[in-house]
Amino acid sequence: MRPPPGDGPATVLIANPSADLYGSDRMVLEAAHALIGSGYRVVVTCSVEGPLIRAMRDAGAEVRVLAVPVIRKSMLRPRGMLGLIRRIVVDLPRMRRLIAEVRPRFVLENTLTIPFWTLAARTRRVPVIVYVHEAEASLHPGARALLRAPLRWASGAIYNSETSRKASRAPALERMRRAATVVNGVAAPAEAPPPRQDIVGPLRVVYVGRLSPRKGVDVVVDAAGLMRERDLDIAVDLVGDVFPGYEWYEEELRRRAEEVGCGDRVRFIGFRPSVWPELAAADVAVVPSRADESFGNVVVEALLSGRPVIVADHSGLREASAGFSSAIRIPVDDAAALAIALENVITRWQTMRVAALADAELARKRHDPSAFRARFVEVAEGMVPARRPVTLPNRSQPATGR
Repeated sequence: MRPPPGDGPATVLIANPSADLYGSDRMVLEAAHALIGSGYRVVVTCSVEGPLIRAMRDAGAEVRVLAVPVIRKSMLRPRGMLGLIRRIVVDLPRMRRLIAEVRPRFVLENTLTIPFWTLAARTRRVPVIVYVHEAEASLHPGARALLRAPLRWASGAIYNSETSRKASRAPALERMRRAATVVNGVAAPAEAPPPRQDIVGPLRVVYVGRLSPRKGVDVVVDAAGLMRERDLDIAVDLVGDVFPGYEWYEEELRRRAEEVGCGDRVRFIGFRPSVWPELAAADVAVVPSRADESFGNVVVEALLSGRPVIVADHSGLREASAGFSSAIRIPVDDAAALAIALENVITRWQTMRVAALADAELARKRHDPSAFRARFVEVAEGMVPARRPVTLPNRSQPATGR
């Protein structure tokens, strides 16, 4: 559906907190593709430089880097709140000026972590849609209420899963039917080599994502140590990097790998803009997050690659893995359970291999990007007032007034 006629293409301003290419970044990139493909002019603003900027420009979007406050957990404490207030006083006028310059039909605010775009947009009388990727049900109720506050003033909310919709529900938007779930669309790899016929040599395990405590990467390292204790050969690739300020965690992971006798079996690959080569080289993917996840794109990516995947059994990971026979669920924060699951992959390899190939086809149908794009634009357009066509003056009639 193309925007209604007027003085040129309608504009959408997309506000994103970072410029990485992790889960929520990849999905807002898909949303940008959807809007551009429907005839919109898309302007993207990120708080920092990063790989997402080039990807957005390649998609046909304009990009403006504008440092604005991003809510972190540390800011939800009294001292952090004071610093946040100071940032708002300085940055809010700049955000309002960008909105005035771009003149968007609506603002798409990606994640709940940049709530002041809602304030800036509403003070400019511009509709704002919040694209929600959070499912922080374990947060303190006060912090969770603060994080969800922008939804009270939003024109609409698009949730990336039923898990995030349940955790960040906006009753007023639900009553007005301006809340909807659009499940993530994930493009399949151009080529997906099938899993190897037999496990010869080490079991090749891959973790893809941030290296952070909440993601449970240390659980993978400990499970590798337990596998070695059982004389089971294993090789682990950790694909991702740390968030600035968490460098200590990577150092801790490296020390732990040495302590459990897997210093030569755990490789730190770093961030990769495309994860397909690493998934193709693996036998099995692991997603051991401790904290709530709104969904699990990496679960879908592993399935699209035809690889079995072992996931922590909670929140959005449960939703993302539902219905796939090659997805194995394990208790949260349990290295022993992960080691047992990895051993079962070895002993049941032929069954798991066949199931993973069948699941790849199911994942392609369930997460088709073209279906996601069409649905996203349809939902977004239904949440904002129709654009009024420009009415030109009738030159045949005399002008009135003074």
